[in-house]
Amino acid sequence: MFNSRIYPVLVAAGFFLAVASCKAPAVTIREANKTVPTAFDNKQDTTNTAAIDWRNYFTDKNLLKLIDTALKNNQELMITLQEIEIARNDIRMRQQPLLPTVGARAGVGVEKVGRYTSQGAGDASTEITPGKEVPDPLTDFTAAVFANWEVDIWKKLRNAKQAAITRYLSTVEGKNFVLTNLVAEVANSYYELLALDNQLAIVKQNIALQQNALGIVKIQKEAARATELAVQKFEAEVLKSQSLEYDILQKVKETENRINFLLGRFPQPIEREQGSLLDVLPAVVNTGIPSQLLANRPDIRQAELELVAAKLDVKVARAEFYPSVGITAALGLQAFKPSYFFRLPESLLYNLAGDLAGPLINKNAIKAEFYTANAKQVQAMYNYERSILNAYVEVATQLSNIGNLEKSYDLKTKQVNALTRSIDISNDLFKNARADYLEVLLTQRDALEAKLELIETKKQQLNAVVNIYRNLGGGWK
Repeated sequence: MFNSRIYPVLVAAGFFLAVASCKAPAVTIREANKTVPTAFDNKQDTTNTAAIDWRNYFTDKNLLKLIDTALKNNQELMITLQEIEIARNDIRMRQQPLLPTVGARAGVGVEKVGRYTSQGAGDASTEITPGKEVPDPLTDFTAAVFANWEVDIWKKLRNAKQAAITRYLSTVEGKNFVLTNLVAEVANSYYELLALDNQLAIVKQNIALQQNALGIVKIQKEAARATELAVQKFEAEVLKSQSLEYDILQKVKETENRINFLLGRFPQPIEREQGSLLDVLPAVVNTGIPSQLLANRPDIRQAELELVAAKLDVKVARAEFYPSVGITAALGLQAFKPSYFFRLPESLLYNLAGDLAGPLINKNAIKAEFYTANAKQVQAMYNYERSILNAYVEVATQLSNIGNLEKSYDLKTKQVNALTRSIDISNDLFKNARADYLEVLLTQRDALEAKLELIETKKQQLNAVVNIYRNLGGGWK
């Protein structure tokens, strides 16, 4: 009679619990904008430099060896690989709740209850066999297998697992982004080292030229054709150039150490080409079309995957408003005496239960979690759009940089040629007392600065083609 009344009450309570739990806040989700311009600077070109392997993009054998060493030993890359392993383990963790949790339990215990209690009185009046009562105190031997399983009717657990898989793929793209940056950083540092070597050679040549002019001035002073002021001016210029030589030597050492750090090793000499940097030709760049950035840039692909994962997190948070369905079961043996342990079915124990649970009144924490997940999803969307915009701007900037550097290099080359010729002219005029010593000094100084600037411009040209290769998404495939 009592059972016939309680069952409808439980069913009604479960129904109202489910209805009250299923009210989740509504949130408007805006899709990310993937629209990009159709071309860079109105240039239609479907070929993309990013498809070229870095071993074919760079031609210097010493640079190729350095990059290869960096890809094997760089600590930042190793740290990123461990992040991939962490993400892979998170997938395993998210997989487990989808399956029943099965365990085994074995135990032994003893219990003494009061004689004048309901349980004590019941035990005292119970006979296991004729003339044998339940022993007091009562021992308990148990061996059982139990299982728990949450039925994923709202796809909460499956979405959580899919979010973990997506984040794993995101860490892989993060590793690719580290790769392309590492290749570019080693290449840029290597070209900077070559530029410093060339600048150092120019400074040494200039010191020899200035010392020769200083000797001429001293001879002219002895012949009363020059003054001590001219001697001191020339000597000061020699000292200035010698000081510049040591400044460049320090920069050489710093650049070598930076390359060694990228290669994950302690400082040691960097093997490199000894020829003129001016003879190195920049690689030809084909930008392709902007939409190819979405497939080639690892940071864009990473941001897109993070956005997908964030949307799945919103679904998981929304599912927290719905009731969860759980099933528990157990099967085993239990007896108060070892000799009774395997007497079946008397010692057999089992249970099977299902439960429906969900938030009814206090849902503030669940709402906060839901709104946080949605805010992170919106944040990921803006980050994805920013990644696309940043990629396009970087490529457009480097294209402009390459064009302007090419024009600047041509003009500086003409400037260096003119100043180199003017040095010989000024020296001849000075020897014949037709030019002032200040004109010789200024000519030498201008020529030195122009040669150093020409080397710097060449280095910037090489850095620009490295940067455009990275900005297009090359170096990781």
